[in-house]
Amino acid sequence: MDQTENRAPVCVYCASSPAADAAYRDAAYRLGVALADRGFPVIYGGGGAGSMGALADGVLSRGGRITGVLPRFMADLEWGHPGLTELRLVEDMRARKHLMLAESAAAVALPGGCGTLEELLEAITLKRLGLYLNPIILVNTRNFFEPLIQLLDQAIAERFMDERHRAMWQVVAEPEAVPDAIRAAPPWSEDVRRFAVRGR
Repeated sequence: MDQTENRAPVCVYCASSPAADAAYRDAAYRLGVALADRGFPVIYGGGGAGSMGALADGVLSRGGRITGVLPRFMADLEWGHPGLTELRLVEDMRARKHLMLAESAAAVALPGGCGTLEELLEAITLKRLGLYLNPIILVNTRNFFEPLIQLLDQAIAERFMDERHRAMWQVVAEPEAVPDAIRAAPPWSEDVRRFAVRGR
């Protein structure tokens, strides 16, 4: 039996744009290889272009398992990757986001646009509320996430968030560091609801 079959997948948020610098697609491919080599199945948005396609190609190149979750309108436009282990069609973007996160053992964000950032911030928000308890890892290729990290730090400094919320995410420089970062992430429990509202 495939060692990944009984393990919850890692959710990966990433971009579909083929116009971004090739370094981002390279990082996505390497992340796919790193996760597959360490026995982590992957669940992602199902696309075949940009970092999405590179991630899937990396997983598949090592014989790993990757599930795509694709809204039907994207399937109609033939935006899906043709070689996935499994492709699951859903009605809309909200259903896609919910399914990807709900079935995951960790969430990993690669650099991307507004969709990727929305998914990442939703995961962080749900973790703050004790509704998502798993690791969240940012892969900081080309220091892409530095402005977001600074903004989150400012939100903590301005007391919109608690100092303890810094533990909700971890940042790595290279995709190969993701598997160890997932395993080393500090525990998180529903007890965080006690300080979910700053100042209480």
